[in-house]
Amino acid sequence: GDVKRRLARSGPGQGPGDLDRPAAGVGATAVPHPATDRRERHRRLRAKRFDQPFTSLSKTTRMRYISTRGGMPPKTFCEILLGGLAPDGGLTLPERYPRVDAAELAQWRGYSYGELAFAILSKFADDIPAADLKAIVDRTYTAAVYCNARPGDDARQITPLRTLEPGLHLLQLSNGPTLAFKDMAMQLLGNLFEYVLDKAGQDLNILGATSGDTGSSAEYAMRGKHRIRVFMLSPHGKMSRFQTAQMFSLQDTNIFNIAVRGVFDDCQDIVKAVSNDLEFKTRYAIGTVNSINWARVAAQIVYYFKGYLAATDADRCAAGAPVSFAVPSGNFGNICAGHIARMMGLPIRRLILATNENDVLDEFFRSGVYRPRGTAETQQTSSPSMDISKASNFERFIFDLADRDAGKVRELWSAVDQGGAFDLSATPLFRRLADFGFVSGASSHADRIETIRRVRREHGITIDPHTADGVKVGLQHREAGVPLVCLETALPAKFEETIREALGHEPERPAACADIETLPQRFEVMAADAAAVKRFIIDRVAA
Repeated sequence: GDVKRRLARSGPGQGPGDLDRPAAGVGATAVPHPATDRRERHRRLRAKRFDQPFTSLSKTTRMRYISTRGGMPPKTFCEILLGGLAPDGGLTLPERYPRVDAAELAQWRGYSYGELAFAILSKFADDIPAADLKAIVDRTYTAAVYCNARPGDDARQITPLRTLEPGLHLLQLSNGPTLAFKDMAMQLLGNLFEYVLDKAGQDLNILGATSGDTGSSAEYAMRGKHRIRVFMLSPHGKMSRFQTAQMFSLQDTNIFNIAVRGVFDDCQDIVKAVSNDLEFKTRYAIGTVNSINWARVAAQIVYYFKGYLAATDADRCAAGAPVSFAVPSGNFGNICAGHIARMMGLPIRRLILATNENDVLDEFFRSGVYRPRGTAETQQTSSPSMDISKASNFERFIFDLADRDAGKVRELWSAVDQGGAFDLSATPLFRRLADFGFVSGASSHADRIETIRRVRREHGITIDPHTADGVKVGLQHREAGVPLVCLETALPAKFEETIREALGHEPERPAACADIETLPQRFEVMAADAAAVKRFIIDRVAA
């Protein structure tokens, strides 16, 4: 009814409330050789121009997206779906966050995960007809896809909540095909991409670089999808046997694994070089699925609502009772979804941001100084997915913190580009930070080992090292009477070495992954050469 149609203002002067109530509101590259006539005919038959705008798929749309830097006219969900950065270099966000009030939240209490996802995503993707969006969501969030739940947990819940003790919970987000929380959004992204590309008659060639987790999640989401190919670069011989097997064992004809002779930075440099060749990028429809994609953030909002409802049920809380979330954080995408859920009205008291030794974000929330690290300063740790030097989603939060002042965001990121940092400590923005519910902390390898041991000893469950970062920092900020939900970001089977150090034995594996290293593998070994990667893409697109 009227509640569902109402949107919250997020402009200047509208603060998010306080902690006691929910928020109110690489170098140059060779030019590829000319395509043959056969290839050109193939390209024209297979796809329209990649830079043609999408048209709305629904006749009535009200949700529009803008850039954090103010240089993009408002667009619909489908118009921004395939993009990463906005044309002005910023990140996309809704013009206004949709509101959820107490009555609607109460109505959602009995919803399945799929029903809840549809209710929330409908607010962000209103240019997709409701019946189509529901079909996409229903196809995504099934027990068959999220089949790796621990013994005793119900896979039909998609994100089962494990109560460790009264008021302390583990929200299990890693039951998807690659055993990482990224599957929660990436599986939806694959189905959304296929839907929109089919409607537009376009192809998409996804190019990415991975050290393990993101690549496997993207490949499992896009495998077998019509009009989509994935070209994933990884450092040859540098991933774990488990991660290598997860990716290279895929036999789908639209998945291409390229093992680059070099390190992860070489892979990233190739992706940047190809993406910066705008003519090549447009002609061959090069896209990405990295964490700044808005649809990934939107999909992650859902499990904050699901976790809140499950935790307040488990603890028999009164209506509207606040809950805190502890979130392992690297790129800020996961916790950004929690911030948006809070802005929508979800009664979140604290968003507890947990980093490892790479404490760029913890430093900001403690001091007001945002100082991205150089590659040489970025430490390799036992929670490697959080070994981040620059938080790529952080700009979205700063946009909200600055009352959605795009000029201020441009000024701050210009300071980062020129001097490597910005300092808000002496500004009203730093004093305003507390209104958004964030607290933070960091942990060390020793902390992770001890936390894994403690959780196993006291609660009989094994957690991975990233989740251990979250639990350790979460417990530091736990408040009496406020349920604490710790987000699990991966299953321990992905990090056998650390688990062996902590517990003296290998972690259990889900049955689906028991013998994954013995499966046949399909991959191509190549030099760290962007021109060679371009030729590889051209040949496969024309095949």
